Amino acid sequence: MSDVQRWCPDSLWELAEPLIPAAPSRRQGGGRRRTSDRALLAAMLFAAQAGCSWWSLPAHLFGTTRATAHRRFSEWTDAGLWVRLHRAMLDQLRRHGGLDFDRAMIDSVQVRAVKGGNLTGPSPVDRGKPGSKIHVITDRGGLPLAADISAANTPDAALLLPLLDALPSVRGRIGRPRRWPGKLHADKAYDQRRLRREIAARGIKVRIARKGVESSQRLGRHRWVVERTMSWLVNYRRLTRRYDRLPEHFHAFAVIACMMICYRRLTKITK
Repeated sequence: MSDVQRWCPDSLWELAEPLIPAAPSRRQGGGRRRTSDRALLAAMLFAAQAGCSWWSLPAHLFGTTRATAHRRFSEWTDAGLWVRLHRAMLDQLRRHGGLDFDRAMIDSVQVRAVKGGNLTGPSPVDRGKPGSKIHVITDRGGLPLAADISAANTPDAALLLPLLDALPSVRGRIGRPRRWPGKLHADKAYDQRRLRREIAARGIKVRIARKGVESSQRLGRHRWVVERTMSWLVNYRRLTRRYDRLPEHFHAFAVIACMMICYRRLTKITK
């Protein structure tokens, strides 16, 4: 098995190939032949898992150059490829009964920002060092449905509604696509009356621990699921530190990690 096939298996490539933007044409013609899109996708998935920078990427394993991989990653990120590919994984999971919308959980994890950039801020849990947060909402089984990023000093509650509204309409079964979960669980960081009203207005039941009234531990039998998902995310070493100055690139790696978590669950239930 080649490195390209190892990092981009046939089943993954079948989903990704129709979504990859077409190669731009040159009016003057000629030029060097573009590196295989599959090889470049494999290189990007390797970078997400290994945590290497573009300039330490072992590009020779994928038959490309580091500059080409970085440039194509930027092009595909700007074209919204990663969000579409993540949605395609969710569609396939729902088709095979792998998603549970009865309950959803939301949480965040902080990472240190090495180079700074937009959407970084002093971390209240890391001695004020610059950092960012990754916010994720999951289904009942811990599969990530949507992800967003913010500065480390941004309150979790500020990202709840944007993240909720970023949930895709998941197809895969006969009938209308499913978007909203039946119930949303969150800890005390999200305890605001306005948020409760907004969530309820979307037809979602709310279960948020109340400050000064109850312990967040009462939600532990449900919240451990999203905490496990956070540990899955940081297994993708590119997310343990933020090396990307551009927030859209860091967000892209977060979505890639979510997509790959969904893909691995899909391969288990379709064997």
